[in-house]
Amino acid sequence: MNIVQITPGAGGMFCGGCFRDNALVAQLRKQGHSTLMIPLYLPLTLDEDNQAAGTPIFFSGINVYLEQKSAFFRHAPHWLHKLFSSRWLLNLAGKHAGKTRPQELGDLALSMIQGEQGLQARELEELIVWLKANQKPDVISLSNVLLIGMVRRLKQELKIPVVCTLQGEDTFLDSLSPEFRDRCWQELSIRAREVDLFIAPSRYFADLMSKRLNIPRERVHVVYNGISLEGYPANAPSPSTPNSPPSASTVGYFARMCRDKGLEGIVQTFIELKRRNRVPNLRLKIGGGCGPSDEPQVAEMKQLLERHNCLDSVSFHPNVDRAQKIEFLKSLNVFCTPALYGEAFGLYVIEAMAAGVPVVQPRHSAFPEIIDATGGGLIAEPNPVALAIAIEDVLLNPAKAQAFAKQLSLGGLAEDFCGYVVTPVTPGDVLNVADQVLPPKI
Repeated sequence: MNIVQITPGAGGMFCGGCFRDNALVAQLRKQGHSTLMIPLYLPLTLDEDNQAAGTPIFFSGINVYLEQKSAFFRHAPHWLHKLFSSRWLLNLAGKHAGKTRPQELGDLALSMIQGEQGLQARELEELIVWLKANQKPDVISLSNVLLIGMVRRLKQELKIPVVCTLQGEDTFLDSLSPEFRDRCWQELSIRAREVDLFIAPSRYFADLMSKRLNIPRERVHVVYNGISLEGYPANAPSPSTPNSPPSASTVGYFARMCRDKGLEGIVQTFIELKRRNRVPNLRLKIGGGCGPSDEPQVAEMKQLLERHNCLDSVSFHPNVDRAQKIEFLKSLNVFCTPALYGEAFGLYVIEAMAAGVPVVQPRHSAFPEIIDATGGGLIAEPNPVALAIAIEDVLLNPAKAQAFAKQLSLGGLAEDFCGYVVTPVTPGDVLNVADQVLPPKI
């Protein structure tokens, strides 16, 4: 099967959607499917081999922005348009991507959702021309619903089904300025009828988005996200002393270092743990993406830790590569990333589980569903005191920690989540999806 995966790049920032799609394309190719990954806007920043290597970047982020702001540029000559699509310029622009705020992007988001009626229609036509000449697909998978403006023209010109995966778009859309927020949701609701099938990473998010897009729930299939298991331990580690707590323990956080992902939450929880002083020699390791817009909050959290005499027990590990991330996770005794917003899945949770680390997550969004499905940790109320008590429960009960480690042996976890072992492997099950939406072969 010929599959095209279209994924926005995040420039210099790490992006969970990019990781998910990149691992998916790699697995599809291993299964023998001709799969092309097309990046949009900016280059992809990944900690694995880039499956989009050698493919042009469409909807150049510079062109998209200038088309939104300048009537002259929308009619600019091709050579100028091509110049601003050059990879070195996009790499330069990507270094500043983290400084962009959603409140400033409402007009651009609406224009992209309007597709052929938006100000970036030229970019869409260029993509269609290239697909016709280079890779006539059997099915196209869009990485998120913000790309839904492409669907009408793709289906008109290519006569193929289009599948759209969902993951966290509601948070971005709800943060737009009020004058654009409702208009974006209204346009999405209209254009969602043109998508052949939606794929959500959790029942929680499938229920949420079916309501917000005003589409029947049966049109949204649930397929949990997966990760590549390359580099992770073959067996989850077991506590070396099953009858007594470790002499020193480490709590870990791994996600973008920002308030929404739970940076302040884990800092407050750690301060509470140190105040309670039930776990000796407790340390906190904070890892993940840290861009220019995140640095002020990291500095603020360091000041907060210092005021509570906890800073010496905390280490920060920004922007690590894949091997460093796995070693980071393996060094933990318990993992907690208490995201504040409605997390659709949370790849970081199964990354910690794949490293054999039990998790403690807040009781909201998709977290209870994932913990229930894996048995890999505990759920607590979303506040520092409750999270601290749950973390202590893991660290002070070696038998419980050992039970979690056994549950997280890859033989059990992989069947449902990691490595896309769920069959068949597709963009959230694209092979099954294609069987449903493609006409039967005669």
